Amino acid sequence: MTQRVIAESCAGAIIDVQDFFLAQLGSREARRKMEANLVAFARLLGYFRIPIVATLERPVDGKGGLPDALNRQLSAAKLFEKDFFDLTKEKKIRDHLARLKKKQILVAGCETDVCVLQSCLGLIDLGYEVFVVEDLVFSSAHNVDAAITRMQAAGAVFLTYKTLYYELIQTVGGSRHADAMVAALGPFPDDLPDQAV
Repeated sequence: MTQRVIAESCAGAIIDVQDFFLAQLGSREARRKMEANLVAFARLLGYFRIPIVATLERPVDGKGGLPDALNRQLSAAKLFEKDFFDLTKEKKIRDHLARLKKKQILVAGCETDVCVLQSCLGLIDLGYEVFVVEDLVFSSAHNVDAAITRMQAAGAVFLTYKTLYYELIQTVGGSRHADAMVAALGPFPDDLPDQAV
C-alpha cells in the first residue's frame, strides 16, 4: 500500500531542538539555517492545523530550551520534557499522541542516530506511519547512514521538506482546490527552507 501524507491524519514531532544539540552543528550559519527551516516546518504544520508535539531532553537547565523563533512558532504545540531517548517510552507523551487520534507522525529534530532513531522505532512499534523529514533532522555524528537504513528497514519513510510541502498543498495556485484551501485556511505559506545543512 502506498503511504501518502494526509494532513487530517498527521501529527508532528519536533524532537530535542535545544541549544546543546544545535551548538554541535558546526557553524553559526548551519545553526541559523536549521532553526529557520524548523520554524518553516512548524509554520507549515500550523497552516494545516496539524498538531505538534515538541520534546526537550533533560536536564533542560543544562541542554537549554527551544530557540526563541521556534518557541514562538510552537506556542500552540504541546511541549514535553523527557528522560528517555525514545519519546514513546514517556507515558505522558504516548497518551497525548493516542488522544490526538492521528495515524501518521511527521518527524524532525535531533539526534538522527539517537533520539530520532529510537523515537521512530517506538512510534512504528505503536502502529504509526512515520515520515522523517530528512533535511530537518541532524546529529553531532558525521555519519548517520546506519541509523537511516535502520529506520527505513523498520518502515519509516524519508522525504524532504519540499516534498512534504507540495504533498500537503496538493495543487497549483489558482485551482478550485487551492481557492477552497485559501478560503478555509488563509494564504499558503510562501517559503521553502534553505538547502539542507
